[in-house]
Amino acid sequence: MADATIVEVGGRQLRLTNLDKVLYPETGTTKAEVIDYYARIAPAMVPHVAGRPLTFRRWPNGVEQSAFFEKNCPGHAPDWVPRLDGPGDVRSCGLDEQAALAWAGNQAALEIHAPMSRAGALDEPLALVLDLDPGPPADIVTCVEVAVAIRAVLDTVDLVSVPKTSGSKGMQLYVPLNGGADYETTSSFALALGQLLERQRPELVLTDMTRSLRPGKVLIDWSQNSFHKTTIAPYSLRGRARPTVSTPVTWDELEAATSADDLTFEAADVLARVEHHGDLFADVVELEQRLPQRGGG
Repeated sequence: MADATIVEVGGRQLRLTNLDKVLYPETGTTKAEVIDYYARIAPAMVPHVAGRPLTFRRWPNGVEQSAFFEKNCPGHAPDWVPRLDGPGDVRSCGLDEQAALAWAGNQAALEIHAPMSRAGALDEPLALVLDLDPGPPADIVTCVEVAVAIRAVLDTVDLVSVPKTSGSKGMQLYVPLNGGADYETTSSFALALGQLLERQRPELVLTDMTRSLRPGKVLIDWSQNSFHKTTIAPYSLRGRARPTVSTPVTWDELEAATSADDLTFEAADVLARVEHHGDLFADVVELEQRLPQRGGG
């Protein structure tokens, strides 16, 4: 039986196991450090995942071993962890408080993936997301060039967009909505926007998922705006060699970046950033915007 430690987090008692297990061998990062990160980042992260049926990607034996996706909340989850209806027959875990995030860390759920909508209103996306995925040798700095071009288009229709890194190769732009949208609308708008950029910059941008077309270009993955899709949550760790994080960033930071290293942030960096800047992604859950109607109607 695994060694267990009982701790109190956010007023809840948690049974934590195998705290010394190394989950990121390259950095020696242990499960205890993963749990600590999720407990400390909770004030910034919870507003972006609360009430949403989440998908976990778990690495129980560390990032150098196999991982698996977990859509249904496991039966052993504490009874205070909400079970939320997702698409189909899925009953997902909800992470609505600090202790729940710490519990997820104890499951070695390094990655937390969130839909654009909340349980109970699954067909009402709260944001539009543009996932920018670079095909090598393109990288996140190439994605920044595309993101700046997208922002210029969105500015013409008075839409604010909020950037974050993916914590992996690329980045995402979110357009806060928080009411009045459906997935048909967000998906159609995202595709039209992507196709506009594709016509303007065919040497740089594509919307076709065909892998053979992608080297050196940035895919604007508009399909993330689908009822059943999830996107890596802001402030989630990634299951890469090092404990990188999907990190909200400023436009100034994006435009100043000259290499991928300038936009690579690990767990300790992100905790320091939130202490200094607060939640740079707050507009995504606070700002109400409307997508323009076709034909001006």
